[in-house]
Amino acid sequence: MTKKFFGTDGIRGLTNSHPMTAEIAMKVGQAAGRHFQRGDHRHRVVIGKDTRLSGYMMENALVAGFTSVGMDVVQVGPLPTPAVALLTRSMRADLGVMISASHNPYFDNGIKLFGPDGFKLSDADELKIEAYLEQEVKLAKPQDIGRAKRFEDARGRYIHAVKMSLPEHIRFDGLKIVCDCANGAAYQVAPSAFWELGAEVVTLGISPNGLNINDKCGSTDLAVLQDTVVASGAHIGIALDGDADRLIIVDEKGQVVDGDQIMALIGSSWSRSGLLRGDGIVATVMSNLGLERFLNAQHLDLVRANVGDRYVLEEMKKGGYNVGGEQSGHMIMLDHGTTGDGTVAALQVLGELVDSGKPASELLHLFDPVPQLLKNVRYSSGEPLASERVKAVIAEAERELEGSGRLVIRKSGTEPLIRVMAEGDDEEQVHALVDRICAVVEDVAA
Repeated sequence: MTKKFFGTDGIRGLTNSHPMTAEIAMKVGQAAGRHFQRGDHRHRVVIGKDTRLSGYMMENALVAGFTSVGMDVVQVGPLPTPAVALLTRSMRADLGVMISASHNPYFDNGIKLFGPDGFKLSDADELKIEAYLEQEVKLAKPQDIGRAKRFEDARGRYIHAVKMSLPEHIRFDGLKIVCDCANGAAYQVAPSAFWELGAEVVTLGISPNGLNINDKCGSTDLAVLQDTVVASGAHIGIALDGDADRLIIVDEKGQVVDGDQIMALIGSSWSRSGLLRGDGIVATVMSNLGLERFLNAQHLDLVRANVGDRYVLEEMKKGGYNVGGEQSGHMIMLDHGTTGDGTVAALQVLGELVDSGKPASELLHLFDPVPQLLKNVRYSSGEPLASERVKAVIAEAERELEGSGRLVIRKSGTEPLIRVMAEGDDEEQVHALVDRICAVVEDVAA
């Protein structure tokens, strides 16, 4: 059964356009509230958000939806997505909601849902909620309408939790960090956590105004962070995205370190210390072949999942792994949380920096990436990947890459894009194959 509203990471879209309207948000609150009302106890939902202007509208609509079906609401304000997951579980809530479009611009927004265990919902749960969206709402009796209250200590709870992910002996005294919070959800909590552990923190992207989230800052635009790290003589730069579930690093020379290199560091370090479970890590089909070769050389496996941190998580739970992530910077460490957490991942990297005594440029460049190229082709309608011409050019490219590289062609889960990625030892061949496939896809999609 195909989902109408939920994509790879909740419901997302242009604000005030279907499905990201106040009306739909209220109905989602009613449908999700109905689905998670199990038992006779007083039901509770935790709602957090990032710093988008539309967050106020979406929050109020969701509160109306949940309370109208008899659920109490705890509003925690702007907080990272992993904080909402953590608070949902620690407060024994029946459901958690994060209002965010992650790394997208301010004019988009989204709704991410977490179950009582703090994990993102399964496809089955999302389908049931969608089914309730098509049905008449069963409203609570007047005396049973839910109450809403704000929880003022949410930030402190999260800061304490992320600090507990580090061994007690680790301090960041003498460490100079540049932290770019993307004018997003972590603009207060991430710098506070680093400062409380002793670091000197230079901050960027901590002045949200509702419209500047992810705007020329954060993990998707690193130019200012790179310049600031070098100019300030910092040891390392940390870039989070709008809801702070992603992490990208900049070393002391201004060079970018992506999620693959971060996973290589955490995975290999945890393996040496006996913390790694499953004798490997989980990444996605987009992670570089160089990461796989690096792990294999240490007798560790790389398990590949579909793109999306929820699919990484599914593979981790299925195979008993406790480290996983994406090249884009999602880092999941099940010992410390139930979803991607850029701040926790940054603390792991900073802890390694302190323990090793090495500069970030040495510590975080553990393998040479295989030449990789990703291009996106936008389409307006139809299914370009179903075209026989597209299938033929993909099959031909796979034959040419056999034994020396990989090809990944997929539809985006959040935008009308076909993503064309190739990697291999021959960079010229990789570029030629991607351009060839894109040309055919563009022609078919025209």
